[in-house]
Amino acid sequence: MSIVMVKTENENVYVNIKNSDLKEHSNIIVETDIGMEFGIINKTYNNLNRKSTNTCKFIRFASIKDINKNKKNRIDSQKALIKCRELIKKYKLNMKLFSAYYTFDRDKLIFKFTSEDRVDFRDLAKELANIYHTRIELKQVGVRDKAKDIGGCGQCGRELCCKGFLREFNSVSINMAKNQNIALNPNKINGICGRLLCCLKYEDSCYKECLKNLPKIGKNIKTKKGEGKVVNIDVLKQKFSIINNNKEIIECDVNDSIK
Repeated sequence: MSIVMVKTENENVYVNIKNSDLKEHSNIIVETDIGMEFGIINKTYNNLNRKSTNTCKFIRFASIKDINKNKKNRIDSQKALIKCRELIKKYKLNMKLFSAYYTFDRDKLIFKFTSEDRVDFRDLAKELANIYHTRIELKQVGVRDKAKDIGGCGQCGRELCCKGFLREFNSVSINMAKNQNIALNPNKINGICGRLLCCLKYEDSCYKECLKNLPKIGKNIKTKKGEGKVVNIDVLKQKFSIINNNKEIIECDVNDSIK
């Protein structure tokens, strides 16, 4: 039994597959929360425990016919995206449409949009249903979900975590950036979605543990090298700097502290 990460039109999902000939980049059909989808195996995991991850149902490996059908679905989805934008203007709705895609069996046509307000799109949905003769789903999402759907590269140069592997968004606070001594510059601590970087949370527990050994900035302390006010700390190196009464900067480490 192998667990694979599968990239679909909607998101990356995990699938259990019993097949000795399994290869990465294979095209497969899966059953997800939204219905049947076409996907590409992105990564395989052998004997990996992913009890916390919901896995989807494997249907079959994709045939040439399935691949051609998926190509047509993608083309038709882009046409539907253009048409829906025209209808949004017609109904004067305050919504920014950014995505449209069919489920593989075309049982559902899903549109995703962002908006600062709650949108009454009932008339829009009715007209779309009359045009495309399938179930229409209009999903209002947040800016983080939009980034996850569109994808891109983060400041690290790698694929966005939300697009690559994150299934859920964790709560991220400004204190996490402060704990890591990162300059509170929006260009440094915000992702392309405009929200705080998800990766700030990854090492937060480590930084919190390291900070327990260091004095707070602004505190007057006594050290083996003298007494002074803490003006800087280096969390990972476990060092800090103090300024004494003679305005001299003295570098210390945690072992220099006098408790």
